[in-house]
Amino acid sequence: MNQKRKIRVLVAKPGLDGHDRGSRIIARAYRDAGFEVVYSGLHQTPEEVVQAAIQEDVDMIGLSSLAGAHMYLFPRVLELLKENGADDIVVCGGGIFPEEDIPKLKEAGIKEIFVPGTPLGEVVKWVEENVKPRGS
Repeated sequence: MNQKRKIRVLVAKPGLDGHDRGSRIIARAYRDAGFEVVYSGLHQTPEEVVQAAIQEDVDMIGLSSLAGAHMYLFPRVLELLKENGADDIVVCGGGIFPEEDIPKLKEAGIKEIFVPGTPLGEVVKWVEENVKPRGS
């Protein structure tokens, strides 16, 4: 019986942002698509996000930020993944960002940015096309 491992995703809310409705909606869409989903909860440090990602053996981290600290928090998560030998974990982000920050985040290594209004099916399709179970 050769069953392919499901994509494992950590949905994380780094920083002081207390708005998690979008994160919960994305987490449910991922679950409905057949992904295994871990939700970190609010007010996580980048260190806690990376520690959870490694402990849970996830294939992708979906970061959410609505509080304006994304230019520090998102690259910091990437830096910590690299320091921990886990930079093969795909990182994408969602939230409200100034338009000019999106290319900078992608240059830093964030694979994709989703803004409010992006259809859930489009987000799920992107994951299916761009994230593979690690070690497979």
